[in-house]
Amino acid sequence: MESICDTVELNNGVRMPIYGLGTSGNKDQTVCNDTIKAAVEAGYRLIDTAQMYGNEVQVGKAIRQAGIAVEELFITSKVDNPNHGYEAASQAIDESLEKLGLDAIDLYLIHWPVVKGRGENWQEDNIETWRALEDAYEAGKIRAIGVSNFMVKHLKNLLANCRIKPMVNQIRLHPGVLQEETVAFCEKEQIIVEAWSPLSPIKQMSEDEKVKAMTEKYGKSVAQLLLRFSLQHNFVPLTKSAHPERVTENAEIFDFEISKEDMDYLNKLKFDDFEAPDVDIER
Repeated sequence: MESICDTVELNNGVRMPIYGLGTSGNKDQTVCNDTIKAAVEAGYRLIDTAQMYGNEVQVGKAIRQAGIAVEELFITSKVDNPNHGYEAASQAIDESLEKLGLDAIDLYLIHWPVVKGRGENWQEDNIETWRALEDAYEAGKIRAIGVSNFMVKHLKNLLANCRIKPMVNQIRLHPGVLQEETVAFCEKEQIIVEAWSPLSPIKQMSEDEKVKAMTEKYGKSVAQLLLRFSLQHNFVPLTKSAHPERVTENAEIFDFEISKEDMDYLNKLKFDDFEAPDVDIER
């Protein structure tokens, strides 16, 4: 965690950057170009998108205008909920490749474990969707495969029925939402944990007197504290912004370390506004 250029090894030997740019909500081509260019200039190499975001085409164009070889980037996308099942997921992967303009996607995830119309049979649904990812992985279309928003029971179902173990689980993580059981299970199974929405409690934390004291102590913003918090938990944070200057500022978190005392305080924070998503509700 000494540099934004550091990587973590997935359980298949592929190395993934420890820090990434999320692109949810970023559909404007100019904004997408500007933020990804700023991210690359600041050292980001992991760019995260999804079919659900509706911006794979924009991201694909932006990574070609970012001033770096596309091969030096690590691109993630995710299968959209209506595309569960073997045939639909297989087609979705090909569509993502076409929209992104890539020969292979670095990481591809199942976005949600329980989807509309398949909730009563989510176990078999995930197995069949996962089989499509496994086949695409073995065909060289994807370099690594994983899941998003999977809790322990969803992971256990996959692990009992897969031939290729998930390499990543992307879940909501930040002070107040630590999902300890799922994180511990992933660590035991050598599944790397990514943190989505790591800046969610920024407003609430900005009003906390002890957190204010931390920003003065470390000379960092609350956003930077939150992102460093993720790193020190060995999460891979995915932060998003439509403002290039914030993208750059968010990367300036490798020159300090939050003390154990301060980490303990942040770990104990609770917020009424935030909780882990109820992934058993069909989406």
